[in-house]
Amino acid sequence: MKVNGNTVPAEEGLTVGALLEQQGYPVKRIAVEVNGEIVSKAQYDSFALHDADTVEIVCFVGGG
Repeated sequence: MKVNGNTVPAEEGLTVGALLEQQGYPVKRIAVEVNGEIVSKAQYDSFALHDADTVEIVCFVGGG
C-alpha cells in the first residue's frame, strides 16, 4: 500500500488506527484519507487496510 507516497507493507488485519500508531502520528491532530475518501476518527480502529490502498495522512499544525 502507499502511505503519503511511500510503499508500506499492509499486514493482515492492519487498521488505520494501528497504522497511525506504527508510524507515530498523534491521532488528535490529523486527518486520514484512504483511496480518496476521508476516514472519520471513530472508524480508525475498525477500518481495515489492504495492499492496493492509497493512504494520505495530514497533520494539522498550529501557529500564528
